[in-house]
Amino acid sequence: MKNDSQKIIAFQGMPGAYSDLACRTTRPEMDTLPCRSFEDTFAALRDGHAALAMIPIENSIAGRVADIHHLMPNSGLHIIGEHFQPIDHHLLAIEGAHLSDITHVHSHIHALNQCRKFIAEQGIEPVVSVDTAGAAQQIAKRGDKTQAVIASELAGEINGLVSLKAGIEDDDHNTTRFLIMSRDAIVPHPKAGPCLTSFIFRVRNVPAALFKAMGGFATNGVNMTKLESYMAGHQFVAAQFYADIEGHPEHRNVRLAMEELAFFTREVKILGTYPAHPYRLQNTNDTRD
Repeated sequence: MKNDSQKIIAFQGMPGAYSDLACRTTRPEMDTLPCRSFEDTFAALRDGHAALAMIPIENSIAGRVADIHHLMPNSGLHIIGEHFQPIDHHLLAIEGAHLSDITHVHSHIHALNQCRKFIAEQGIEPVVSVDTAGAAQQIAKRGDKTQAVIASELAGEINGLVSLKAGIEDDDHNTTRFLIMSRDAIVPHPKAGPCLTSFIFRVRNVPAALFKAMGGFATNGVNMTKLESYMAGHQFVAAQFYADIEGHPEHRNVRLAMEELAFFTREVKILGTYPAHPYRLQNTNDTRD
């Protein structure tokens, strides 16, 4: 691995994880840095061991990734891009194994759930592991032809496993959205093209506060693509919201909407303004067609 941290992108997981694949897809010129936890990934970026971090935020089937919304606001880091990674699950096993040999398949609970039909059709026993890439490493070490793993093709290449079958996921639209984060904000020019702005906020403790806070986006024609709530602190009386909107803070309609939002909230913090990924634009056009 290169010593220059400017050529390193960090991710949570082991080599061959889907986050690793996302890193290599978007930044093929950089080396990837595996980290034990999301906290370690943020720390690697914050402490200068990496220039970027690839963070999964949601999956089209499994939903949002736990903990990320709690970690991002206080990380001191900035969102500078997004990436949509199609999830192509492979059934991997040691060299010489055949599909008929497999009795057990190991993987992360989400990967197993996303391949239920295939597992049931093959009559094999699912075994839950901590993550997909870690399971691939263990299967490679065991050298047992009856044991397989569901993971990425990259995990198979790294661990010397062969793919017995590709595309075994139940839904072909299985996609994970990642956020690319940096220590410094990199804000595109307001006229550079379609972009998104991500932010968090807390509403004031008054009746219909959220409804009133959201009104400014409707009246100013700002499309909100994501709005999620989660508990703030250790009490059940306050909720914090995470939102993605289309547009740039310097666009007049976005500026007016954010001003109205601030009137009904106790805290608004922009996490980043960044270019919209082509996948998002393509799917928007498909929906409108």
